[in-house]
Amino acid sequence: MGRLHEYQVIGRHLPTESNPTPALYRMRIFAPNQVVAKSRYWYFLRGLKKVKKATGEIVACNEISEKHPLKVKNFGVWIRYDSRSGTHNMYKEYRELSRTDAVEALYADMAARHRARFRSIHILRVVELEKTEDVKRPYIKQLVTKDLKFPLPHRVPKISTKKVFSAKRPSTFA
Repeated sequence: MGRLHEYQVIGRHLPTESNPTPALYRMRIFAPNQVVAKSRYWYFLRGLKKVKKATGEIVACNEISEKHPLKVKNFGVWIRYDSRSGTHNMYKEYRELSRTDAVEALYADMAARHRARFRSIHILRVVELEKTEDVKRPYIKQLVTKDLKFPLPHRVPKISTKKVFSAKRPSTFA
């Protein structure tokens, strides 16, 4: 799977005589490309509303970019995933530079801890946690403490680059 991007996909039911202006449905979807984003949109919309690709149309599909890509932020992610034993809801927190990085970390984490594949994970919501009080998980709380330092206590000095042997014969005449 390639690097993920965040897409905003807007679609609707095709206009009919009984309903000439159908409602628009907007979703934010994480996918490697636009084709997968549209496909996932129809997958979710089919489950939520009585609209499928054959009876609907996509109005717009835009890629969403990160506003501050160089600032480290905390993200809360709500997911629903299917395991071998059933369907589970879950809330996880990540400390990353962007929403897409947090979602990529989520997929890697879920694959490692729960053996959950991309197809079995449904991302419900991704929220940036602005206040440090909003952080719930201890593994992220320890990183948001004030004046956090990472000391390097055992620094081994580099060996000097001075040569032990000389390439030319010493001069003994003074």
